[in-house]
Amino acid sequence: MRSSFKNVALVTLGVVLGIGVTMQYSALANKPVAGMPIEGLHQLAHAYNTIKADYVEPVEDRKLLTQAISGMVGALDPHSAYLDRKAYRELREGTEGKFVGLGIEINQSEEGYVRIVTPIEDAPAARAGIRAGDLITHVDGAAVKDMDLDEAIKRMRGEPHTKVVLTVLRKDAPAPLSFTIVRDEIVQKSVKGKIVAPGYAWVRISQFQEPTVDDLATKLAALAQQEPNLKGVVLDLRNDPGGLLQGAIGVAAAFLPKNAEIVSTNGQLEDSKARFYGSPEYYLLSRGNDPLDKVPDLYKTIPMVVLVNTGSASASEIVAGALQDHKRAAIVGSQTFGKGSVQTIRPLAGDTAVKLTTARYYTPSGRSIQARGIVPDIPVDENADGDGLNALRMREADLQHHLKNDTSHAPEDATNHDDIEEQMRILAAERTRKPLEFGSADDFQLTQALHHLQGLPVQLSKRASPPASLAQQAH
Repeated sequence: MRSSFKNVALVTLGVVLGIGVTMQYSALANKPVAGMPIEGLHQLAHAYNTIKADYVEPVEDRKLLTQAISGMVGALDPHSAYLDRKAYRELREGTEGKFVGLGIEINQSEEGYVRIVTPIEDAPAARAGIRAGDLITHVDGAAVKDMDLDEAIKRMRGEPHTKVVLTVLRKDAPAPLSFTIVRDEIVQKSVKGKIVAPGYAWVRISQFQEPTVDDLATKLAALAQQEPNLKGVVLDLRNDPGGLLQGAIGVAAAFLPKNAEIVSTNGQLEDSKARFYGSPEYYLLSRGNDPLDKVPDLYKTIPMVVLVNTGSASASEIVAGALQDHKRAAIVGSQTFGKGSVQTIRPLAGDTAVKLTTARYYTPSGRSIQARGIVPDIPVDENADGDGLNALRMREADLQHHLKNDTSHAPEDATNHDDIEEQMRILAAERTRKPLEFGSADDFQLTQALHHLQGLPVQLSKRASPPASLAQQAH
């Protein structure tokens, strides 16, 4: 029972079709290793030969070697991994904001089906009539109930211009619906925004990709033109699982004074001991004009709130931590995931790679994000009656072999999964609640963020103590 709740918590973390790590690609040579452990290598060779000779059926050499590498890297920590050709390709697609598929953001429902969180605007699924809240029961006739989510995603993805049939349950439909959808290349916009109240803008970043800084700059300029009398802005990083470090630096730089420190890193390699600032050389991925030049200066001074939750990880925690340390914004929501480590992509032969943890992240004041995350200035639950599924999600401190926080001796804040009765109550309540659409009139946390900006009372979390002094919090 307990493990089933952990599975629910895990798969609802962020956008499943995205990636949940902050990455740096490195072309530097690997650090030389002085001497190889000959005895250990002999032991490895002996185990290899034993399997080849004695296993119940023949095993391919490539499979054994690949699994040896995968096991060696994967045992280090939850975010280090061996990437085969497919995984490496999908990782690159994720950072580019492009992939071939249906154009849906999904998670797993409590009933074991695949739930549509939202169809991406003007993508194949949306054009076919798929709606947020639909439950996928079959993919090309194969039942997905209790199917591994990665397997369901694999069945839905494929080559461009090929067809897939989804069978879905819809709340107001008397019978299952069938949709034939043609796969296509999806260009995913990671930034959206709108004016949510007179004088107040809402900007959401769903993932930090290569185009994110440029897309953010364009959106901020458009909102300022649409509402010339902007009084405040809400930056929404809820369920943002991370992405490119450069994207996080550029996003924070849009709201901070020029050249302000954004984040620092520290690790074994000399080039992992670094500080990153809000200037173009730290966030531009290629030569060209600085996209932040088109952002109106008012965004560096108007009152600001950053919305976060347990699904906010990695790059989104870097942004929240920088804006919090510089007292530029009030952080509102739930404590973040706590993924404060750097993964460097080291390409290997055969179009494969190793994703290796090489450093920890620190906020400008020197706080480690690892296994603690960012604690909101103003704790606010996801709903008026509680934090919903957000209270069940796993955090970094729940993961086996996670790196420890090296700047704090306080106990790490793992999610409490021991109260089965409380979990049952939360799950029962969530089954009757319609899916939350971030930025909508029903978005409780956004409403509280606007209340804070407008100087109105804020309904604080039922699970957290009120902050010591709201007077010290930035607007």
